[in-house]
Amino acid sequence: MAISGIITVMERAARKAGAKLRRDFGEIEHLQVSQKGPADFVTKADQASERTLYEELSHARPGWGFLMEEAGEIEGEPGKPRFIVDPLDGTSNFLHAIPQFAISIAVQEPKLGGGWGDITSGLIYQPVTDESYWAERGRGAWLHDRRLRVSSRRHLHECLIGTGIPFMGHGDMGQWARIFGAVAPEVAGLRRFGAASLDLAWVASGRFDGFWESDLNVWDVAAGMLLVREAGGFVSDYRGGDRAVERKELIAGSGAVHSKLQKLIAGSLRNA
Repeated sequence: MAISGIITVMERAARKAGAKLRRDFGEIEHLQVSQKGPADFVTKADQASERTLYEELSHARPGWGFLMEEAGEIEGEPGKPRFIVDPLDGTSNFLHAIPQFAISIAVQEPKLGGGWGDITSGLIYQPVTDESYWAERGRGAWLHDRRLRVSSRRHLHECLIGTGIPFMGHGDMGQWARIFGAVAPEVAGLRRFGAASLDLAWVASGRFDGFWESDLNVWDVAAGMLLVREAGGFVSDYRGGDRAVERKELIAGSGAVHSKLQKLIAGSLRNA
């Protein structure tokens, strides 16, 4: 599969920002940090990564808008797409010298008459492992030049499921505990690695069979949701609908695994 111009643009920007993150990751004990909320840190590396991504992407696609984790929304010219950018997903891992973090970039198309529509391109770059996951609507999901497919496992007792766990100031621990109580006895194992973009990339690549998490923002999941769908998987909210971003709750997996996870999760919440 030939890599398109927009994926080339996003990958070039991610690799440039990723090189700086790798350097700072190697010198993590010297990083200065500021705290913007409980267990939610912004590092100088995070901010520098976002600046690099903005400079590279805006130079390559003048007039496009941006929605970024740190800088927020930057309006572009009417009728042009926007980039959705997470410059460092897995900040807590980064600060603790855990090599599980990524850069996530997605392209969202404008709707006729205003507002925002579909995600049409996405890229997730892991600077430490140099893994570049990308997808375009209708062109499949890829790791470099290798086509990705979601796991073929159908039975939950064989499945490894990713999740996120609520922490100080983020998420509903009671809700998560109910879901955990329903899912954990049915699966081969649960994992919490702390970077939702990579969790979704791992669902797309078949490393994880499924995934669920709540309290995620659009920059955490925009590229990953497209990757899962283009790899043959399904993404929904906890009710099985298509409002995962609006409801800030997400289930992902192959058709069989997604369906079974969704039933377990919805049942656990009905019985609360």
